[in-house]
Amino acid sequence: MRTSRVEAFSDGVLAIIITVMVLELREPAGASLAALWKSTGPGLLSYLLSFVYVGIYWTNHHHMFQLTERVTGGILWANLGLLFCLSLFPFTTQWVDQTGYARTPVIVYGVNLLAAGVAYYVLQWVIIRTQGPDSVLRRAIGGDFKGKVSPVGYIAGCLAAGLGGAGTGPFRPGIWVAVACYVAIAALWVIPDRRIETVITDPPLGNAGAGAGAGAEEGR
Repeated sequence: MRTSRVEAFSDGVLAIIITVMVLELREPAGASLAALWKSTGPGLLSYLLSFVYVGIYWTNHHHMFQLTERVTGGILWANLGLLFCLSLFPFTTQWVDQTGYARTPVIVYGVNLLAAGVAYYVLQWVIIRTQGPDSVLRRAIGGDFKGKVSPVGYIAGCLAAGLGGAGTGPFRPGIWVAVACYVAIAALWVIPDRRIETVITDPPLGNAGAGAGAGAEEGR
């Protein structure tokens, strides 16, 4: 099976996820910036973070499938697993916003991020396993530093929220640390990964592999 149908379906699901998230934002009660911040400010920040994460998954998903030669049943199910985890973003994002970044919603949001990261790793592993030992994707990800660091950041954020996020006031260090961990991992993935250039310029890949690798570099 060609990858075009998987990509088209995934693009549609991710577009719906972003649309649902923005529709959850509340309208300001007044016409001032103060009213905007009071009604929607924290929600905008939550939406921005989740939007960035969805964007990261979309770009890397797109370029990963540029390095995918064919689609198998295992890849289809692994891709659905990833989409399921991402489809929970609107729910967890809205819960965090409505509760004022309470401890449990922040932890659940981190678990959602962790689940999505694991699902992406599983999809990546299934694709590599399908392509065999000479997989172009395997050579492109290299040591996969980002993939290994991300779960640590998510778990650290969950632990910080659990240990120091009690209460309802704004001065809860555990919540701030948890959000900082989630933002840091997002920033880590936004920064391009230059290691992929080794795949683009590696002669054994040939012109087709180099072209695919060039596309992947843009999303890393």
